[in-house]
Parts: sequence; structure tokens; C-alpha cells
Amino acid sequence: MYEPRGTEPISTRAFALRVVRHFLFSLGLLTASLAAGMAGYMAFEALAWRDAFLNSAMLLGGMGPVDNPVTDDGKLFAGAYALYAGLVFIFVLALLLAPVVHRILHRFHWEGEHD
Repeated sequence: MYEPRGTEPISTRAFALRVVRHFLFSLGLLTASLAAGMAGYMAFEALAWRDAFLNSAMLLGGMGPVDNPVTDDGKLFAGAYALYAGLVFIFVLALLLAPVVHRILHRFHWEGEHD
């Protein structure tokens, strides 16, 4: 996916484009996850879209829900969505950090091999 160890690091412009691509993919994943959470809260708990947005956003941000579910289906959805949101939080963080960490490690190893 990224350039191999023995090659010169990519240009600053190419690196910036890589970071932007990772950011846009993360933004898309978060948007889709937020929409799915809102749809679930609206369907299973009959929450207004503003309340569904708040609950979904709080779970995706790692804070936890605001409204406790009252229906059995809502409780199952909230539990499953909470697990999903935790994984999305970790995945997005890794996705955003990956290009930066790779660039630092690549520069370190590349400069070390060509001194």
C-alpha cells in the first residue's frame, strides 16, 4: 500500500494527498456510521432525528448514549451499535495516524540506510 522500505520517501505533496485521502475515507465511514445509528435509533426507539443524532454521535465519539433505550429491540440495537461504534473509533484513529507514523518510520529507516 505504501512505498517499500528501500525507496525514497514520497514528496510532501504526495504525502499531503495521502493524508487527505485517509481523512476523506474516515469522514465517509463516520458519516455512514452516524446515518446508520440515527436510522436505528429512529426505528427502534422512535427518537426524533435530533435525539437519534445526539445518541449516535456520542457513541461514535466514545462518550456513551444520552437516552437509555426502553424497548427490547432498542436495547439490542443500542448494544450492537455501541460495540460497532467502539471499533469504528479505533479504526478511524488508526486510519488517520497511519500515514504520519509510516512517514516518520520510513524517513528514519531510509536516512539510516543511505548515510
